[in-house]
Amino acid sequence: MSLNVSVHLVAQAEVGKVNEAEFVDIIRESLPYAWGIVEGLAERLARGEEWANHCVAPPTEKHRSQLLRMIGGDAIRGAVERYFEVKLAFQNCHNLAVFRPENLDFPAYLNFISIESQILNQTPELVDC
Repeated sequence: MSLNVSVHLVAQAEVGKVNEAEFVDIIRESLPYAWGIVEGLAERLARGEEWANHCVAPPTEKHRSQLLRMIGGDAIRGAVERYFEVKLAFQNCHNLAVFRPENLDFPAYLNFISIESQILNQTPELVDC
């Protein structure tokens, strides 16, 4: 799963000056499933939740690959975090959470990213996740 990058954005990258807003648009268009998940989680934070979690397995491998691409690419993940002003935390292909960047020392975040939480979130049906 790759991004559908325009020749215009490639030209920007070649000279070292990519417009991040245009990059974010490419992410939104290329990874609509993953974008929708993060957008929904960010909306929940905006409504006042301390943190928000999406823990539903993607419906298809295509959807799963979109989520993995967004989370696995540092530049993509960073741009999405900056756009939504959130910190993404990821345990596996169906467990993604968002936190407010100023709350990364809170128990909910520290628990979500803990080794213990990662281990307890493992199940045999997700071995190929």
